Amino acid sequence: MLSTGALRAHLLAARLAGPVATSREESLRSYRLFAARDPRVMLGLDPEWGWGEGDLLRLMADKCGVSADPAHVSGPDVIDPERTVAALEAFAGRLREAARARSPVLFGTGHPHRLLGFYAGLAEAMSAAGCVVLTPAQGSSVDMATRFGVRTYTIEYVRGVALVREPGAQVPGSATGVHTHSPLPVRLALGALAEAGGPLPDLVVGDHGWVCGAGQLGVDAIGLADTDDPALFVGEAEGRVAVAVPLDDAVRADYYRPLTRYVLGRASLTERQEWP
Repeated sequence: MLSTGALRAHLLAARLAGPVATSREESLRSYRLFAARDPRVMLGLDPEWGWGEGDLLRLMADKCGVSADPAHVSGPDVIDPERTVAALEAFAGRLREAARARSPVLFGTGHPHRLLGFYAGLAEAMSAAGCVVLTPAQGSSVDMATRFGVRTYTIEYVRGVALVREPGAQVPGSATGVHTHSPLPVRLALGALAEAGGPLPDLVVGDHGWVCGAGQLGVDAIGLADTDDPALFVGEAEGRVAVAVPLDDAVRADYYRPLTRYVLGRASLTERQEWP
């Protein structure tokens, strides 16, 4: 099992925490857009409380460790590795509960290029523990707004993890997919399960719209989020996201492998196979 000290050192060395590639400008822009209820950053969440820019900055300082100084407007943003470690502990604890209950679980990512392997390792371990890893709406089409207009994508599953891609763009099983913040794929997936008579997931694991979209519908959800993704942390503060883990969500894919090992170890689950 990876020790907490080794994990902390890896977070800093890989720039998953500490000074990260996400800029302060990007984060502040997201807070402004969120305060204005711009759907591009809401990720499917409809907050109950009023969140101004100052409220969001204070929240993100508390949850992530970013600077709470509104006069700090440039340079790299910063994530406190202690907060990342603590959130990963809670994340692992929720997986452990689901594994013990043999709960049905749904995995989905809007960051397939970076995070697919992280979630796939968890999905394989949960399946081995007796959980049903759900794969609803396989091959279904979903229309999503992009900066190029509305485009049609397809929901597909790779190693038990949902992603969306352009129809026919890649061979089945490929890890290549679309980077998306949209909650529409998880809404479609959950709707397909309900229409089929279940089972519905007791837990959704992922990022972006997969987490916030599920949480908004009342499904227990946990996930990873960068400093420019305030929606997950707002959802956590309001009780609709169970765990939001602060880290850079766009570093090299192999840098997340130690996190998989750590989470599985803390969740008392076994890694089923080596990554390719």
